[in-house]
Amino acid sequence: MSTPIAQEQPSRSEERRPLVARGPRGPRRWRRTAAAAVLLVEMLERAAFFGVTSNLVLYLNSLNFNWEGEQASRATLLFLGASYLLSPVGGWLADVYLGRFLTISLSLVLYLAASGLLLTTITYDGRRSFCGEMPLSPLEPACPSPDCPGSWSSPYCATTLYLVLLLLALAASSVRSNLTSFGADQVMDLGRDATRRFFNWFYWSINLGAVLSLLVVAFIEQNISFLWGYSIIVGLVGLAFFIFLFATPVFITKPPTGSQVSSMLKLAFQKCCPRHPSRDSEGALLLPDQRSHPWGPSPQEDMANFQVLVKLLPVMVTLVPYWMVYFQMQSTYVLQGLHLHIPNIFQTNSSLALRSENSNFRIPEAWLLLANVVVVLVLVPVKDHLIDPLLLRCKLLPSALQKMALGMFFGFTSIIAAGVLEKERLRYIKNNQTVPQLIGKDLYYAAPLSIWWQIPQYLLIGISEIFASIPGLEFAYSEAPRSMQGAIMGIFFCLSGVGSLLGSGLVALLSLPGGWMHCPKDFGNINNCQMDFYFFLLAGIQAVTAVLFLWIAGHYERTRQNPASQNVSSRIRG
Repeated sequence: MSTPIAQEQPSRSEERRPLVARGPRGPRRWRRTAAAAVLLVEMLERAAFFGVTSNLVLYLNSLNFNWEGEQASRATLLFLGASYLLSPVGGWLADVYLGRFLTISLSLVLYLAASGLLLTTITYDGRRSFCGEMPLSPLEPACPSPDCPGSWSSPYCATTLYLVLLLLALAASSVRSNLTSFGADQVMDLGRDATRRFFNWFYWSINLGAVLSLLVVAFIEQNISFLWGYSIIVGLVGLAFFIFLFATPVFITKPPTGSQVSSMLKLAFQKCCPRHPSRDSEGALLLPDQRSHPWGPSPQEDMANFQVLVKLLPVMVTLVPYWMVYFQMQSTYVLQGLHLHIPNIFQTNSSLALRSENSNFRIPEAWLLLANVVVVLVLVPVKDHLIDPLLLRCKLLPSALQKMALGMFFGFTSIIAAGVLEKERLRYIKNNQTVPQLIGKDLYYAAPLSIWWQIPQYLLIGISEIFASIPGLEFAYSEAPRSMQGAIMGIFFCLSGVGSLLGSGLVALLSLPGGWMHCPKDFGNINNCQMDFYFFLLAGIQAVTAVLFLWIAGHYERTRQNPASQNVSSRIRG
């Protein structure tokens, strides 16, 4: 609730629609129990999500579908982008109709159904039911010329797979946008420091789920069977749903408070296209008790919220190129890793090792994501218990915006490292130095460079995540007006998805004839591409927008330190 100001009456919306939170508010242990339940649900949901994304390129490259490398990478980027871009949908449903608790529950049900549909596409009968028979295409060696005609333009089962991935993205985005703020609500009464620490541990739980997914699910998918791997994913979602319902008695739940989207759009239109004073603008000059419509936010509140949104949006928009870089970790980084030498876990002396499915187990390429995950799992507790308290005592704790700028720098270094490695990999390819390797049931021609050379780029992107993503979540939640926290969090995740979709669009553009990513149809191999140029292009975009971000962030900080601005911000945040 807003802090009362002398000589100022509360608005009608506060009188008629108080925010009544349901649930035990007293003992701190209840708040911690509720927060722990949220963290556990998030861990299980993220384990399921990473179980899909970590090997999606490999799944679409498999003999079941025979998608090309750029098609599989583009589908992964589209799925990742949609899973963030659709976040405002879940936030809007929670704000207007369902509330966060019910929205999360229904989203988990949709998650369960969509993951079950994905599971059916693994079996031959399931694919035949949803996609029909696979078009026959002779297995030929890689085409040496970029002008070779393709066998068919549309990948097999594309409509069904994209629909299933869209449903998964909708469910994941709704859970993400609502569970984040729902968890913060559980500890909000314990102070701002508790909220900051919750976001640290929330992100830690995300990466703990990633460890579970990568060590177990990814290994099973690559070396045993996607059927078993995707069955585990369905089980993880079901367990998350059960725990969320079981913890209902300890949760603080809030009723839907309404959406201000239409008010924001109306104010934006009035700013862009000013007209003569209308009845609404005249009402803005009246005191709260003089307005004829007592329901909903007052015009003064709408205007104050709009001003905050105008200040926040440029900061969040300039993070979009960072998300373009970040999501390469689960798409083009994976594709690059499939074309580096992947050692066997169990060596074999059999001369038929290359041809046999069970003669060896290769280290899952997705395990390279563990380099990113381990950095987060180790540094978040160190940062939370040692570094941040020390900097706080010395009054040297950087602001969220300063941390975000540092995260963008580490993202830049990661994509540069990927570009340098890809340039070296292509040097081996041009000298006809390749190593055939069987990954699952699919044959790849890799450079004789060890996949361990990818570790630096994964480590750097992990460090960037700690400084850009976690402070970004804290910034979006803490700077947003109380009545718009769900919407602002949704916008933050939505812009993350925009970054992934822009990365996918850039891959599609560069895959046109003559583009750097235009490869002959070679069933997943990318040895005729120039992916190093793509990485360096992303690094250039990131560098330019990082400079722009520093200027915008500096302007935001100066505006925020203005006493008049501080007074308005404190009133609308409560």
